[in-house]
Amino acid sequence: MEDRTRDILIVGGGPAGMMAGLLFARAGLKVTVLEKHADFLRDFRGDTVHPSTLELFHQLGLLDELLALPHSRVDEASIHIAGQEMKVIDFRHLPVAAPSIAMMPQWDLLNFIALQAGRYPGFDLQMESEAIDLIEDEAGRVCGAVTRVGDRLPARLVIAADGRHSALRNRSGLPLQDIGAPMDVFWFRVDKPDGCGGDVFGTVQAGRFMVMIDRRDYYQCAFVFNKGQADKVRAEGLEAFRAGLRSLVPDLAAAFDQITSWDQVKTLEVALDRLERWHRPGLLVIGDAAHAMSPIAGVGINIAVQDAVTAANVLAGAMARGEDPDPLLKQVRHRRIGPVRRMQGLQKLAQDRVIAPLLRRTTPIKKPFLLLRLLNRVPLLRRIPGRIVGLGFGREDIQSPEAASPRN
Repeated sequence: MEDRTRDILIVGGGPAGMMAGLLFARAGLKVTVLEKHADFLRDFRGDTVHPSTLELFHQLGLLDELLALPHSRVDEASIHIAGQEMKVIDFRHLPVAAPSIAMMPQWDLLNFIALQAGRYPGFDLQMESEAIDLIEDEAGRVCGAVTRVGDRLPARLVIAADGRHSALRNRSGLPLQDIGAPMDVFWFRVDKPDGCGGDVFGTVQAGRFMVMIDRRDYYQCAFVFNKGQADKVRAEGLEAFRAGLRSLVPDLAAAFDQITSWDQVKTLEVALDRLERWHRPGLLVIGDAAHAMSPIAGVGINIAVQDAVTAANVLAGAMARGEDPDPLLKQVRHRRIGPVRRMQGLQKLAQDRVIAPLLRRTTPIKKPFLLLRLLNRVPLLRRIPGRIVGLGFGREDIQSPEAASPRN
């Protein structure tokens, strides 16, 4: 505990942690980010960088550089149901610099943020460093964290951004509300056959639902099924699984033969929850650690990044002036809890009213649902879900100071 010069210790190198690291280092603070893995190549890292997040990079003057990385662009989204394609979302009219979703592997996004943050002298990224516990002073204030190898890292403030299975959240004693989710997801990829294309589309049948994301040379697939049924699906056999996929997406029937082992199919256990309080003295929790989002609409990255922006807007200037951050911590949740509740409310509504009934359904779907028909028929209506998905609720601009000079 000899080093007492660290202002902020951020645990977790996901979107929330890395963006917070960039913004606090940009404000002239000494920041350490701990990432437990040796790289950012993880399963289940969402790849949908929404217009709200692209706008933040525009405000930082980094948008063109970010979009120079390999990615595909999504202007609209559709659903295939009852033999028809229904256009349901349109992002093209949003009032931002980049009115589309950038489908970009999250490891590329995180490496990009790390590169930009590394230009500031106060930024320190430590890979293969996992925090497993909090350090408290005599008064019970959090003053650092302990790593798995026993290093004790002090800081004026600890930010837990270590995901939905957060070790520090579990150690914090902060109360958690479990909202629940009726489904889990199989996550896999298949190479695209020649001549196939499409941005993001969902395919729906009675009892089955899959989202397919076009990543230029392959499709990333999210097959949705009833919660807790992964072992049952596997027990039915790989050929039965492939046969179901062929029935669901006949145009890609041959592509599903690429799935030759269950090792290619990863399970995502869907969670929907949020902390009732995001802080205690010396500790702030953000991102999935504060509120696990459902994969519905792919908003998780963007909600987490907004948390980081709000945290920096509230805390960076004050901490750079040497002020105590503790009295300000509650403001972060106060500004973010409304947008989080509204988005989770919409996700729960979609889970309960759309996905769960679809997964229970045994009779064929003879025609698209009324709402889908309206969205498909009236292009202007597609801008409404486009705005909700693309920009979210209560988004903030970057207002934290840039006090440090980046290195060339």
